[in-house]
Amino acid sequence: MIAQPFAASAQTDQERERRLHEDWAWLGRYQAENAALPAARADTPRIVFLGDSITQGWVEKAGGFFTPGRIGRGISGQTTPQMLLRFRQDVIDLHPAVVQIMGGTNDIAGNTGPMTAAQSQANIRSMTELAQAHGIRVILASIPPTDRFPWRPGIAPAPRIAAMNAWLRDYARSVGATYADYWTALHDGQAMRAAFTIDGVHPNAAGYAAMAPVAEAALAQALAAPAPRVTAR
Repeated sequence: MIAQPFAASAQTDQERERRLHEDWAWLGRYQAENAALPAARADTPRIVFLGDSITQGWVEKAGGFFTPGRIGRGISGQTTPQMLLRFRQDVIDLHPAVVQIMGGTNDIAGNTGPMTAAQSQANIRSMTELAQAHGIRVILASIPPTDRFPWRPGIAPAPRIAAMNAWLRDYARSVGATYADYWTALHDGQAMRAAFTIDGVHPNAAGYAAMAPVAEAALAQALAAPAPRVTAR
């Protein structure tokens, strides 16, 4: 998502173009922060939130939610193929107990080119399988509601979001993952409730406050579940 809180100046446009050729998945974004993380503590389960600008904005607008052990790894504008490419570096190598995967909005918007629902689902499957193979519990987050993309006029996202969320819910159940239903907490019809958003896509502080109880319930459910059996070598 490339919207108002993350609006591009000419300089950032040039930076984005450079990254397109040099670091498409933006692996460099969190490398230093990952290296600086303290060792995980047994009494503080480490939880990684992987996603796009909605996850990035959560850290920036409601940082109090990110108590010790909770790590935000969102990057504005990213699609699920980009998230998959940085999954090992930004999730597996951090050895979390839980990962929340929130992606798909930018797939529907076509930020890195046209994508089918099946292609997005394949990326979600791959991230889930990688996490579970390394003993990491998975939360699959719904795509938040919106009926328009300010940066992609002409796309009607709501039906595709509804279909993807139905798939995410069913897939989570089938693989023993937790489903976090942020859509229901945020929606007004097919759109995001006006009081919860700055542009129809990105939550504001009130939106993140509405998301927090959903996240807390999902985290409690995920942490109460047995860790997946490690199969990766």
